[in-house]
Amino acid sequence: MGFKFENLDVWKLSLEYSDLIYELANKLPETEKFNLKSQIIRAATSISLNIAEGSTGQSDA
Repeated sequence: MGFKFENLDVWKLSLEYSDLIYELANKLPETEKFNLKSQIIRAATSISLNIAEGSTGQSDA
């Protein structure tokens, strides 16, 4: 049995979005590796994490 957020379409879409962002971030110049690239990847990752966190403790009502 999985977690409730794993059934949410928006969570699934956020994972796809994160994959796309990772691909795009890896195309950034090496000079941006520790600045822009790092920030973009952290922001993309936080989307799915925030959705999961926000779905805890919610009732079905």
